[in-house]
Amino acid sequence: MNNASILHILYGFITAGMLRREGRKTTMRVNRKGRWMSAWLALGLAIMVPAKSQGGAPHTPACEKIVLTGEVSAGQEWKAALGQGWVFRVLPIDAGKTGPGVSGWDLVVDREQPAGYPDALLLATPPYNSISEREVGITFGLRAQDAIGWNPRSFRFLTTPAAFAESQKLYLSLSRNGQMRSAGQNADGARSTRRLMELAGQSSAGQFRILDARLAPGIGDAAAYAENWAIQSARTQHTQEPPRGGKPTPLGELHWMRFSVTLWLPESWKFPRELHGVRAACSE
Repeated sequence: MNNASILHILYGFITAGMLRREGRKTTMRVNRKGRWMSAWLALGLAIMVPAKSQGGAPHTPACEKIVLTGEVSAGQEWKAALGQGWVFRVLPIDAGKTGPGVSGWDLVVDREQPAGYPDALLLATPPYNSISEREVGITFGLRAQDAIGWNPRSFRFLTTPAAFAESQKLYLSLSRNGQMRSAGQNADGARSTRRLMELAGQSSAGQFRILDARLAPGIGDAAAYAENWAIQSARTQHTQEPPRGGKPTPLGELHWMRFSVTLWLPESWKFPRELHGVRAACSE
């Protein structure tokens, strides 16, 4: 795994918990003394130093690259078996957990027999409890048109059952009331956080691209952080439809999307018969 990938994960850990959902509002929570941010950064740099200090020419690992395509409607699920007991799922966002009027999907990598929350993609794709590339929906103030403008999306996911099980335990031990706690609150927390980052550093890369979509656009203003996605939404093929309730809403609705999923899996990966990987450089 290269330093760019480590920095991608590190950035997620640094921002973990800074944004949290409160209905349709997005709020910032920053430790007044900045201690927890420094702790995340120190842990991440400690992991990166060995990678920098190695001599010789950089090694480019090989992966098995696959591309999946599919489509999904609002409230429906799409899934594909990846082999070795893993499944990629596009799941409807649980409105009971996010609030009424929310539409969209979560990107999930899990075992064939679901292992519960959190899944292997969430664990390797921070920030947690915040706006993230693993969620395609009208959450954290994103409108439907903003959600399709954030395209493509990059993510990472764990591919070994042992790393997945250990990461789940670490994540849950570091969580309180569904929110990740500070990395440097105590020695045990710092050790758990470091180990969680190490396991995330062993993850594989993926990309999710929306090829076409149908949506009812939101009539509210774009959030400040979503203005570029609002502009870029014109580059994603889509069709505007009337809202299902007959009345436009500030955030709009996502009705359907067609997509492709590109995954870079370990070169020794054993695929199911219907899938065929192509040897390629590991990328995201």
